[in-house]
Amino acid sequence: MRTGWWCVPALLAAILSGCSQRDEKRNPVEPSDKVPTTGQKELLIYVGAGIRPPVAELAEIFGQEHHTKIVADYAGSEVLISKIRLLQRGDVYMPGDKPYVDQAAQAGMISSQESVCYFVPTILVRKGNPKGIRGVADLVKTELKLGLGDEKACAIGPVSRKIFEKNKIPWTEVEKNLKFQAVTVNELGLHIQAGSLDAVIVWDAIAMYYAEHGDAVPIPKEANVISTVDAGILAFSRNREGAAKFVAFMRSDRGREIFKKHNYRVDPPE
Repeated sequence: MRTGWWCVPALLAAILSGCSQRDEKRNPVEPSDKVPTTGQKELLIYVGAGIRPPVAELAEIFGQEHHTKIVADYAGSEVLISKIRLLQRGDVYMPGDKPYVDQAAQAGMISSQESVCYFVPTILVRKGNPKGIRGVADLVKTELKLGLGDEKACAIGPVSRKIFEKNKIPWTEVEKNLKFQAVTVNELGLHIQAGSLDAVIVWDAIAMYYAEHGDAVPIPKEANVISTVDAGILAFSRNREGAAKFVAFMRSDRGREIFKKHNYRVDPPE
């Protein structure tokens, strides 16, 4: 079973040089690079990998309209908070689940925080659902290859564990089928696309991106654990005014439309 052990607080050097750099080579981290640099302000934002699609678009628009260079670090929520603790710099922290922002606030690293969107955990299975998975209880069936987020790396990890606890499914039973633990939620969708896993738990918005290769199996609200996504302005921000404007832009009607365009929920699930 592969884990995200190489990208956790115990190895901060690996966090700085390995985890985010691999992702940055595949995808630029400065979506506003078309903005003129003369007299340009800068924002450093730490964003959960699962929120990347809408935030990248929002950052590009905001950067162009406000002549601001936005440098975005997309990674697992736990990885990002470890970076923030170490570097003590940056402007906005937006992980995949509110408790991470609350944790940063308790450590004195957040000056203010606002809710931006919501995640609903969803089971994503291989196309056609060959294993006949209908709910969380089916994830402990025999001969099933299960993938989950690594609790020490990304937000979907601890949330998934809470879901099993809520459904009174012992973790020892889950571990029998657990074949892969991902550093980011996106990796789980890629494994369904490749057909290397039978089922994973991802955010509902992420499941939509893999509709061609997999089928979403909703988890009933009473059996689920809904995540609130908060954006926190870092206490050591060097551009607090710009950070506040960016958070306000994400929460504006225009920003909400961009989130909805990417299938992200902007209102609490009913």
